[in-house]
Amino acid sequence: MTRAIGVVALALLARTAGADGLTCDAAKIDPRSYALTTRAQARNLLEPRHSWWDSFDLGKYEDDLADLNEVSARLAERAREIDPSNLMAHAILARQYVVLGEPERAEASWSRALDGGGAVVWSATLYDVDARTYFFVAFDREALRVYRMDTLASGPVKRGFYGIPEFPAASNDRFYEAMAGCIDPARKPEAVVPWSQVREIKAGNWVLWFKLAQPISISSDRTGKAKELREIKVALHGRTGSLEVYKPVGQDDLALRGRGPAAYQDLVRRTLVKFVDPDKRIVLPPSKPGVGW
Repeated sequence: MTRAIGVVALALLARTAGADGLTCDAAKIDPRSYALTTRAQARNLLEPRHSWWDSFDLGKYEDDLADLNEVSARLAERAREIDPSNLMAHAILARQYVVLGEPERAEASWSRALDGGGAVVWSATLYDVDARTYFFVAFDREALRVYRMDTLASGPVKRGFYGIPEFPAASNDRFYEAMAGCIDPARKPEAVVPWSQVREIKAGNWVLWFKLAQPISISSDRTGKAKELREIKVALHGRTGSLEVYKPVGQDDLALRGRGPAAYQDLVRRTLVKFVDPDKRIVLPPSKPGVGW
C-alpha cells in the first residue's frame, strides 16, 4: 500500500513540475497564460466555422481548419510569452507547429515539452476500432498512450450527427489540460505501448500505421466493443486533404481529385522518432503517396 501511494505521489510530482522548471500546476501558472492554453483553446476549437451550406463551397473546410490551427498556435505563443513555465504552451506548440509544417520550431517545442515531463497530444480517429468516435493519442518519452474521449472528458460524450462526438464545454478545464499535454495520472489510458514495442511507423495519405511487437486491446466509448490490434491505424487530426484539377488520360474534360496530407503524416513520424527512438530502431518505410489510405 505504501509503495502504491509513493508511485502516485511521484506521478503527481512529475505532472506538476518538470525537470527544467515547466509545470502543469494551474496554481503555479500565471492565470492569463493558463487561460490561453485551456479555455481560450477550447473556445477556438468550439467556434462554429462551417455551416451545412458551406459543404457546397469546395475548399472551405480546408480554409476553416487552417484558421483554427493558426489561432491555436498564436494563443499558445502568447501563453508562453506571458509564462514560459507553462508546460501546456510548449506541448500545444509542439503539435501545432507540426500541423502547420514548421519542423524547426516544432522540434524546439517537442524538446521542451517532453523534457518537462509532458506529452504531445492529438485528437484522433482509430479506424480499426470505431470511425465514429474520437480517441486521444499522447506521445511522451516512454510510450504511446491511447485514451478514450469519455475518460478525458470525465463522463459520457455528447454526440451529434451520425454519432460523431462533440467536444466538451470550455469550462471542462481537465479535458483541455489533457489536450494540452498535461494528463491527470488518474485518467487511465486504454492502451500503453512502450516505444520498445513499436517496430515500424508507416505513413500513408491520411493515416499512420504503428506496427507493434505485441497486440493491444482498445475499446470504443460509443459501442463499448473492444478490438485487438497488432497495428494502430490512426488519423491524427489537424490537417485535411486538398482538391486539385487534373486531366484524365484519354479524356477531354477536366476532373477533380482529392489529395491526402501525406507530407503531414511523414513529418509527424519523423519528428516523433527524433525524440523517442535515439537508437533508430523503429523502421520508417519510404513514404509513397498515391491512392488509398
